[in-house]
Order: sequence, then structure tokens, then C-alpha cells
Amino acid sequence: MTRLTRTLLAASLLAVHTGVLHAAVSAEEAKQLGTTLTPIGAEMAGNKDGSIPAYTGGLTTPPPGFDSSKGVRPDPFANEKPLFSIDASNMDTYADRLSEGQKAILKKLPGFRMDVYPTHRSVAYPKTIIEGTAKNATRAKLGDDGYTPVGAGGGIPFPIPKNGVEVMINHITRYQGMSFVIPKYSAFNIDAAGKRVLSTQGIWTLESPFYDQANSDPIIYTRARANYTGPARRAGEAVMTFESVDAEKGRRAYQYLPGQRRVRLAPDLAYDTPNPSTSGMSTVDDVNLFNGRMDRYDWKLVGKKEMYVPYNTYRFTYAPDPDSVFGSKFVNPDFVRWELHRVWVVEATLKPGARHIYSRRTFYVDEDSWAVLSNDQYDGRGQLWRPGFAYLTTLYDAEAINTTTSGHYDLIAGTYYINIWPGTGGLKVADKMTSDSRWTPDSLAGAGVR
Repeated sequence: MTRLTRTLLAASLLAVHTGVLHAAVSAEEAKQLGTTLTPIGAEMAGNKDGSIPAYTGGLTTPPPGFDSSKGVRPDPFANEKPLFSIDASNMDTYADRLSEGQKAILKKLPGFRMDVYPTHRSVAYPKTIIEGTAKNATRAKLGDDGYTPVGAGGGIPFPIPKNGVEVMINHITRYQGMSFVIPKYSAFNIDAAGKRVLSTQGIWTLESPFYDQANSDPIIYTRARANYTGPARRAGEAVMTFESVDAEKGRRAYQYLPGQRRVRLAPDLAYDTPNPSTSGMSTVDDVNLFNGRMDRYDWKLVGKKEMYVPYNTYRFTYAPDPDSVFGSKFVNPDFVRWELHRVWVVEATLKPGARHIYSRRTFYVDEDSWAVLSNDQYDGRGQLWRPGFAYLTTLYDAEAINTTTSGHYDLIAGTYYINIWPGTGGLKVADKMTSDSRWTPDSLAGAGVR
């Protein structure tokens, strides 16, 4: 553990969320950004043995063959070979760099393995986001509700976080471009018998008003739409959500059902409501491994650790053939790239009297992107239930990242799912948001009619 990690850990233990207003960091402390810390708050230096390199600015040049009109990003590291593989036979050798969920999967699922490749700190950010992050460092703080960032916008809210809530807000606001569209995504469920079923197919759009440089006081983190095109029983359905910066307001959600021919408010699309996109194999707040309000849990920042996580997963994210990718018990290991990265560890414990199917959740948040890349989730008995992963690719043509593709393994039911998988549909990103007129209930109804 580095000196910086020990310092931040000590600070976090003193600042565990108590529901009071937290002060922004001092100007002196903020000087770490761009020196010992990267401009968005990761440790600049590599680790002691060199297996994690120093940060040098990320990947900003597309490899040969990239066609932005198609949105399928070639793997810039396609010629690399695994350094080693981890499976049930040797997992004890690497146990200190594995999560409890990874260990459980390796033990329970014969044939599952993790091919570990050289680490590339490929995440990059535009200059405007770096500048906004520097401003947030000394002005952003949590409001008296303990969950609302006050004085934040245009950058990572808390690049030098002091508690678990701040780390998770950084995840919720991670920069994925101003606007991106997955023109044809698929969500697959694999049942206990190993049968793959198409749960949903559709168009996924997400925009980030929080990063609008023209708006100094954003009220919305993100706005998202899912327009379902398949399977036939789901075609024409649509969902639209707005994630409020004000934690008291939470999410505003709308749903269009063709049979009813109307748009209705959908306040139940939150927390542990079964997610319609995965036919109930996950919760609504399992999307991106976590989203939505945090008020049902107590959040503890444990510290940092070095951990193997899915990273630069171009081969999986843009794979052309689902038959080759999705095995009967797990994603084909040949397609998943694992790298060693430093992650923040955040534990969420269900508050007394609060309701949720997960009694405890542990999140592993990548220091370079602020994205949750792995989590372990426990049932009401305290038994490890659903470990999950998000598959990070950098949008090297836009200095942004995407971790929308994610899924969980159900250790009790023997099933798994992958949500919002682009495949050959690709992902298109823009530096401007679409018109506000596209984000109205009437617009949702018009797009959903079949």
C-alpha cells in the first residue's frame, strides 16, 4: 500500500458518511491533481513491481481500420498475448488480487478462467473535463442530505474523495462522452440449463447534461432512453429516465407500453425492482453495476487495492458472433481481457429498516475512470449471491470510456446475464447532446408506436 493510499484511507475512515455537510478539499490538497495524482484523481505513479505502469495521458489515437460511422472499435492491443491465466487450480497464488466473487466463480464454475494481459492505463479525458474537475476539487461538497453534490458540474465531482458516497457519485457521473448511442444492443439471459435467451434488443441512448460546460448549475446527471425492438413481444416498448443531481428528487422515469398507447410515469423503476431489460434476472439498480439513489445503504470507503478487472475488452464488447461468446455457464474466457488496476473499495450495508434484496454490496471502482468494474452482492442471509462485472472499453476517438455492457453471475440459481451488449451494432459517440425536444413524454410515445 502506497503512502498516498494510506493517507487517503485514513482520511476516509474519519469521514465515513454521517449525513452532515462535508467540506471541499483545500487548495493545497488540490495541488496533487496533475502532480502526484492524475488530473481526475488517480495515482500518477505505477506500482512497486511495475505491473501497473505510470499514467501518461491515456489512449487518444484510434488504431488503423477504425470507421467512426460504424462505431465498432478495433482492439488496439489485439496482438498482445496473456501474461498468465488464473483458474481454480492456481487461484490461491493470486488471491490477494481477486475479489470474493471472483474466487467463488472460479471454484463453482469448472472451466472458468481469467486471462491476464499487460496493464494499459488507456483512459483519457478532454481538456474541458480536466479543467472542470480541477474546479470541483475545491468547490464541490456533499449537501446536508449526505448524497447531493453541491457546487459540482463539468468535471469529476470529487477527484480526491473522502468517503464512500463521494466515490460512488464519481461512478454515477463517470464521463462517457456528452452523448452516445448503441444502435442495436442485445441483452441475453443464460438459464441453469445453459440455454441462451434474448431478453431484449433495442437502441440505447445516454446523454450527460452534468458535463454541459454552458450550464454552471446542472440539475441532471444523465438522461437515458431504451427503445426496444425485440424480441417480438417487447417491440415498441420504451423507457426514459432522468437522474437528478438532487438526491431528494432522485430519478424521474417514464415508460411507454404499446398495448396501452400511452406514456406513464414509472416511479417503480428504481432500487431492487426487477429489471425488465433482463427479464428480472437483475435489479434496476444493477445496471452499470450500480445506479440510482444511495439512501437505503450506509457507505464505507475501505481504501484501495490492486485487482484484476475486465479492461480494454474490445474483443468481447464488439464481438460479431454471440454463439461464440456466450457459453452455457459463463462468457467464453477467450473473449475477456483482464488487467491489473488499482480500485477503490466501497462497502454498502443495508440500513436498519430499509428494504432491498441485497443486504450488503462491495464495489470495486477503477481509479482511472471512476467506473465500478466489479461488485459482490449478498442476499438477506449474508450469503454471496451475485458477483458482477462491467466491461470497460475506452472511446479513444472521443477521450471517454464506456462500461455500459455488464452482467452478474447468480451463484445460487446457476444462471448469468449480460445487458446492453453492442456486438457488431457498435457504439457512436458525439460531443454534443441532442435537442431537448427528443426528451419529452410525447417524443417517447412517438418513437415507441408499432
